[in-house]
Amino acid sequence: MIVPMKKISLVVLENTRVEALSALRKLGVVHVEKREASSQILTSLQDSLLRVKQAETLLSELKVKAPVSSSKNAGREETSGIVDKILELKEQKNRLFETVTRLSRELDRLEKWGPVNPADFEYLSEQGIFLFPFEMSSEDFASLADSVRTITLSRNKKNVRCVIWSDVNLLPYSLPSSALPLVMPEKSTAEMKAEKEAAEKLLPEIDARLADFLPYMKSLEELEKILLKEIEFEVVRAGMPEISFSDGNESGDSAPAAVPKLAWLSGFVPCDKLSMVLEAASENGWACVADDPSGEDNVPTLLKNNRLVNLISPLMDFLGTVPGYREIDISLWFLFFFGVFFAMIFGDGGYGVLLTVISIAGILKTSGKGKKTPTALFMMLYLSLMTVAWGTVTCTWFSLPPEQLPGFLRAIAVPAFSSENPAAQDNIKVFCFVLALIQLSLAHIVCIFRNIKSPKFLGDLGSLMMVVGMFFVVLNLVVDAEKYPINNLVLGGIGAGFLLNFIFTNYEGNLGKGILTSLQNIISMLLGVVNVFGDIMSYIRLWAVGLAGSAISSTVNQMAGPMLGGFVIFIGILILFFGHGLNLIMNVLSVIVHGVRLNILEFSNHISLTWSGFKYEPFSETVGK
Repeated sequence: MIVPMKKISLVVLENTRVEALSALRKLGVVHVEKREASSQILTSLQDSLLRVKQAETLLSELKVKAPVSSSKNAGREETSGIVDKILELKEQKNRLFETVTRLSRELDRLEKWGPVNPADFEYLSEQGIFLFPFEMSSEDFASLADSVRTITLSRNKKNVRCVIWSDVNLLPYSLPSSALPLVMPEKSTAEMKAEKEAAEKLLPEIDARLADFLPYMKSLEELEKILLKEIEFEVVRAGMPEISFSDGNESGDSAPAAVPKLAWLSGFVPCDKLSMVLEAASENGWACVADDPSGEDNVPTLLKNNRLVNLISPLMDFLGTVPGYREIDISLWFLFFFGVFFAMIFGDGGYGVLLTVISIAGILKTSGKGKKTPTALFMMLYLSLMTVAWGTVTCTWFSLPPEQLPGFLRAIAVPAFSSENPAAQDNIKVFCFVLALIQLSLAHIVCIFRNIKSPKFLGDLGSLMMVVGMFFVVLNLVVDAEKYPINNLVLGGIGAGFLLNFIFTNYEGNLGKGILTSLQNIISMLLGVVNVFGDIMSYIRLWAVGLAGSAISSTVNQMAGPMLGGFVIFIGILILFFGHGLNLIMNVLSVIVHGVRLNILEFSNHISLTWSGFKYEPFSETVGK
């Protein structure tokens, strides 16, 4: 459920805002509305945080062959010094990279000229011999005037590299325009090669010096947390608006009385925690006002569910989806249907057993170490058991033929869905559409009860009727037209549902305005009927993806089967391991793409859930509490 919130406003003396915020942070229950803030302290903290993150990134990118020694703990000042040293080494490394790159580019340019030393050219010019290196085409070289004195350095079929020499520091006027002079380097190629080699030797040394700081990674992470906490505090402090009062003395007859300045902030607190804030306000002399959030307030969302429903929280955190404060919490339905979708996509009881063993092993390992077991492991156990159940129902175990399975596994399978039944695939298709009918109908039933006090619920009833009618249309078109005929009752239900939806879905206290809004959106209203059909059809992906995974698994078995009885048994085992492992990975990706989609898009759209919320994050002493 979404926990109801109260909006509070706190007013404190301006000169006590630091103490007030410290007390409020220690309380740890108020989600503060942050405002734009700027201060020298904030800028300094943000710069420090950036430097720490740069140091962490640099160390994490190091390629170290030897394992890192045990962690070393350092205080804040020492860690800050380590950050400075790391970034200083980074600057040195960057300069060396720039040097190597620049010299490599220059040496590549001069490579075709051989060894070049600008000092030699300067010496010869002092002796009255002026040399001008040029590159030109063979045709242009052959056409040079006889008065142009040249020394050929190298040539090929197309180009000639030569030196034109003269007694004066002037080039001949008759040179062809295509002749390209050599831009003389600042240093000789020998000096550049030596400088490049020296820089390349220093790079590994800097990496080794950086690696010496790897044991301090935890200290860097701790400093990052401290800075994040201080930045959050400073953002709230600097963003608190001030209130100034006039002293009321306009005559100027006497010195004005000192009028204290005030500062205030606003935020949100769960209703069951409000008494804590009011008590703290009374103890600290704060002025506090609490009221229900208005429609314009951007209220954070706090989900509070029992341990069973909370199993879905790791997935929701991974997706980063949060329902809006005024929306519906679908965690229970998300958990149930996602479990069914997961099982149908994996579609194999054998895979379910493997995942169950892994889940239980992870739970036992963490509990054996005295640590709190991550909720993700319990969620994985739930999904694994659902997969085992579906594999049991369909008699699917590592895609082995039914005749190769033990008799009790065949006996406990549901005949309509058992892999021994030729009609099982059609029955599973129907089951997919039944799931669509149940889930989408549930969405509209929830909306009906939510709007039951308003005629708007009739619009939701119309949507429900369209879902039911389109269910039979899908069965007619996809499964069997004779077995599921489209009769007047079906068409009448769809038509009546559309009419109710058209009249009441935009009702906001005035029926005429609601109908006018629907007329303005008539195209989208008509497309909505098609969308219902598409949403129901979308559930066929459960059958299709499950069938694809089963086909891959069966193919792997066929490839490995002939090898398991011979001397190349190890190759067969390798094929089984690799093939089924790859299939498991593909199934995980399919669950994320298809299983999540049916909840986040199809179901959420029908229940009018936009996932526009953001998490309740109280102002507390622990970052990310």
